[in-house]
Amino acid sequence: MDNEERGELQDKIILTDEDGQEVAFDFLDLIEYQEQEYLLVLPADEEYADEVVILRMEPGESEDDVSYIGVEDEDVLNAVYAIFKERVKDEFEFLD
Repeated sequence: MDNEERGELQDKIILTDEDGQEVAFDFLDLIEYQEQEYLLVLPADEEYADEVVILRMEPGESEDDVSYIGVEDEDVLNAVYAIFKERVKDEFEFLD
């Protein structure tokens, strides 16, 4: 995604990392794959703005309690990213 397209994103979310630090992201999409939900975001920090982050959503004890877990399985990452690219192919130009 180039910077112009990135500027069109409007939904910001703040997540807390494992060190307790708040990190800002631009929301891209929420995708269901193999009965799991995955959050796709872009870091708001310009240094990492070209890296799509894919996080698996893990429900907590209450309805409002959700954890976001980094995905390490390359097959899952590739499949979820492919779904995302297909969904937004008319809106974004990807730099592969």
